[in-house]
Amino acid sequence: MTGLVVCVVVLAVAGAYGVLQRQRNGRVRVRGRDGSRRLGAAELGEELGDRATLVQFSSAFCAPCRATRRILGEVAGLVPGVAHVEIDAEAHLDLVRALGILKTPTVLVLDADGNIVRRATGQPRKADVIAALGEAV
Repeated sequence: MTGLVVCVVVLAVAGAYGVLQRQRNGRVRVRGRDGSRRLGAAELGEELGDRATLVQFSSAFCAPCRATRRILGEVAGLVPGVAHVEIDAEAHLDLVRALGILKTPTVLVLDADGNIVRRATGQPRKADVIAALGEAV
C-alpha cells in the first residue's frame, strides 16, 4: 500500500511540474537573472539595431529554434530599426553561462543601448514579441 501512495504522489508532483513548465514556455517576461546586464556588438558578433535588438540563442538540433528564427525575422522586418541576431549557444558557452541560458531557444529583447529588457524561454508568440518591443523602443 505504501508503494501505491508514493507512486501517486510522484505522479501528482510530476504532473504539476509539467503543467507549470508548459505555461512558462514561450512567455516573454521581465528580465531574469541577468539583471541589468548590457550586451554590445563585441559580444553579439553583430551590430545592435537602431531602436532594439532581438537576440536568439539556438542550437543545431532544436526544432522550435527554426520557428523562432522565422517569427523574430518577421518581427524585425515589420518594425523599423529592429535587428535580429541569432547566436549558436554551443559556440558561445561563456556568454550562455554568464546570462543563465538553460534551454534553447531563449530570446532576449535589448533596447537601443543593449540593455536586456525582456526574456523568453521557448518559442514565443509573434504578438508577445511585438508587445515586448514596445517597452524596448
